[in-house]
Amino acid sequence: MSEPSVCRAQAMPAGTPDVPVAIVGAGACGLTAALLLRDAGIDCVLLERDPIPRGSTALSSGFIPAAGTAVQRAAGVHDDSAARFAADIQAKAQGMAAPHLVSAYTHAITAAIDTLQQRHGLQFELLDGFLYPGHTCRRMHTLPARTGAALLDALEAAATRAGAMVLTRALVRQLWCDGEDRVVGIGYERPDGRIDHLACRVLLLACNGFGGNAAMVREWLPEMRDAVFAGHAGNDGSAVAWGRALGARLADMAACQGHGSWAVPQGALITWALMTEGGIQVNARGQRFHDETQGYSEAAVQVLAQPGGVAWDVFNQRLLALARDFPDFVAAESAGAVRTAGDTARLAAHIGCDASALGDTLAGTQLRPPYFAIKVTGALFHTQGGLDIDAQARVLRGSGTPLPNLLAAGGAARGVSGPAIQGYLSGNGLLSAVAGGFIAAHSAARQLESGG
Repeated sequence: MSEPSVCRAQAMPAGTPDVPVAIVGAGACGLTAALLLRDAGIDCVLLERDPIPRGSTALSSGFIPAAGTAVQRAAGVHDDSAARFAADIQAKAQGMAAPHLVSAYTHAITAAIDTLQQRHGLQFELLDGFLYPGHTCRRMHTLPARTGAALLDALEAAATRAGAMVLTRALVRQLWCDGEDRVVGIGYERPDGRIDHLACRVLLLACNGFGGNAAMVREWLPEMRDAVFAGHAGNDGSAVAWGRALGARLADMAACQGHGSWAVPQGALITWALMTEGGIQVNARGQRFHDETQGYSEAAVQVLAQPGGVAWDVFNQRLLALARDFPDFVAAESAGAVRTAGDTARLAAHIGCDASALGDTLAGTQLRPPYFAIKVTGALFHTQGGLDIDAQARVLRGSGTPLPNLLAAGGAARGVSGPAIQGYLSGNGLLSAVAGGFIAAHSAARQLESGG
C-alpha cells in the first residue's frame, strides 16, 4: 500500500475525469458538506476507503450538541444560545479552545441541524434525563436509534437522494498540486492496487485524525500511548502527512477524545451517564481515584494510571435502568460485561480487592446494594488536533495565510477542545464534523463562484 504523498505537477494525467468539489471521507463531515453542496446545485464526489461508509461517526454515540434549534425549542428549551454553548466549550477547555472556531461552530451547528431535519428528513430528538459533564443545558441532538451508525446511515441516504456520488473502496493516497500549492486533483488506490485519478477545483479533507497511527500518537499524545485505540482504522494521519508536505500549520495536537469506560474484554463503550448520575470508578484495590464528574475524556488517563491500567464502574439498580436506554450498553450487557453483587463482599470478590477497603469507599457514596460493576480501561477514540484552519475551514500555511483551494474539517482539522485531553466537551467531535462540513460547503461554493 502506498503512503500519503503530494505530487507536484502542472496537470493531471491525460483523460482524468473532473468534478467541482472532491471530498475525502464519507463520514458525518463529508456527507453534511455533500448535502449542502447539492442543495446549491454543485456536483461533488465523496471518496471513501471502506466498502460502506463507517469511520469515526459510526463508532460514536451519534449525539450532536447544538443550541437554539427548532428541536430544542419544541422540547421546551428556550434559554440556550450559541453564546452559552460557546461559554461551556471554553470553560471545559479552560479558555484555550480556538476562539474563531468556537464561534463559527456554535453558530453554524444550529443551521446545520435545522437544515438536516427540515430539508433532508433526519428526525432529531433532544436527549433527556441528564446532562453530560460541562454542558449547562440540554442540547444533545440524536436520532431515535441513539447510535452513530444510525446517524451515518441517515446522512448517507440523504446524500444519495440529493445526488451526491459516494465512491467506496477508494483510498486517497495522493494530492496533486501545482507550483503554487493549488490542489488540481487526487490519486486514490483501488482494491486491486491500481491508482486512479480525479481532478477537482476544490478539495475538502473530511477524512481522519491520527489516533490509529501509533508513531503519531507517541509523538503528540504520549499519555495515551498505552490506551486501547477504539476508533476507526481510517484515522491513519493522512491529513497531517499531506499538511506537513504542503507546509501547513498544525494546531492542538495534544488534544483528543479519550474515554475512561471501555469495557474489557468485551471491547464496548459504557455510557458515562452512569458516572454523571451517581456511579463511581474504583481501582483494583477498591479505591476511588478521581472525580468522575470532570469528564470521560480525561478519565481515560486516570484509569490507565491505575494498577493494570484498569478500573471498575460501580453503580446501582436505578443507574442500570438508565443505562439500558443506550444500545451500546445493552450490547455490552448481553456480552457479559455486567457483574451483579448482592453485597460488598461479593462485589469485592468480583473486583479482587479487600472487602473492608471497598466498604470504606462505598460508605462515602449514595450507592446501596444490589451493586453492579463493569471492568473497564482507558481508550482513545479520536484526535482533536490537526490541520490549522480559519473560520471558513481553509487550511492555513505556517505563515497563517490560506492555501489556495484546500479545505479541512472534522477529524482532519483542529477542533474546539483546546490543546489537551481534559478540554474535550462531550459532543465536540460531531460538533466539529457537522458544523465544519456545513461551513466547508459554503466556503467551497464561494470559491467556485469567485473562480478562486
